[in-house]
Amino acid sequence: MRILLQTPPALLLPAKGSGLLSCPTLQTGCIFIVVLLVPLSPSSGCPAICTCSSGEVNCMDRRLFLVPDDLPANATAILLDYNSIAVLRNHIFLNQHTLVRLSLHNNIIMSIHSQALVGLGELQELDLSGNFLSNLLPETFFPVPSLTTLNLGNNKLVSLNPELLGALPHLQTLSLHGNALTLLSSAFFENLPALRSFKLDDNSWVCTCGIQPLFQWLTDNVDKVPDVKSVSCKLPDVFAQYPIIDIGNKSFVHCHEPWLLPQDYSFFLLIGPSCFLGSICICALVGLIAVACTKMWMGSHTYHGPPPATRAERARRPTYG
Repeated sequence: MRILLQTPPALLLPAKGSGLLSCPTLQTGCIFIVVLLVPLSPSSGCPAICTCSSGEVNCMDRRLFLVPDDLPANATAILLDYNSIAVLRNHIFLNQHTLVRLSLHNNIIMSIHSQALVGLGELQELDLSGNFLSNLLPETFFPVPSLTTLNLGNNKLVSLNPELLGALPHLQTLSLHGNALTLLSSAFFENLPALRSFKLDDNSWVCTCGIQPLFQWLTDNVDKVPDVKSVSCKLPDVFAQYPIIDIGNKSFVHCHEPWLLPQDYSFFLLIGPSCFLGSICICALVGLIAVACTKMWMGSHTYHGPPPATRAERARRPTYG
């Protein structure tokens, strides 16, 4: 009797030279596991209202009022321009550890919470231009130490804390044009060691003694300010539209003069004690006059009847009994 050896079914034996994954049963199981795990990855999703491609998340002009919560974690660029976002909430970008560029141009942002940019340690470009920012907390940019380009142009900023940019040692391009700034302190410029380009035009610069730090910085860094002649005074009226860099050092000579000159001290030393002694004399004279007037008034109201009778007179008076 012949024994026929049948070849095992192909579905149960792997092909020659292939691994175990060639088994359809194992393949199906692996695929099922992958499908289950993929939704758990925060980097795979894309907000339905945006479009995502090659690491760029485009949410421009989508009538957004808030930054989407489901931004992919593997994004390298997020564009949120031309929306109606008014506030950047705390930790809204907490998962965007690979983000390099963030643009929020032309929104209505009025407030940035102190921890809004936490998680953006690799961010290099930040565009906040065309918003309604009037004040920035000193710690606003602490979470983005790698920032090289910052655009704050066309906002409502009236002042900038010197510590605001202290955490940005790599900042190379800074735009502050189109705000309401009146002056910048010398400490502000000390925190910009790597700055190469600085836009400052179209602000409300007040050209008094307080503008000297800006004048000095412009004089020493003309090559870093595009169209430096457009950085001009707005007040006082005599300097309106006058380029700050053309003011000249002589205009600030009086700013270093002491408040009181030697002749002023002499005047106070002579006149001061004299006025003091004079005031004492006047007070004493007024006191004497007041005492004299009091005595005169009391004298005019004294009783003027007959004097009291003596003892002899009282003895001679008749008695009735």
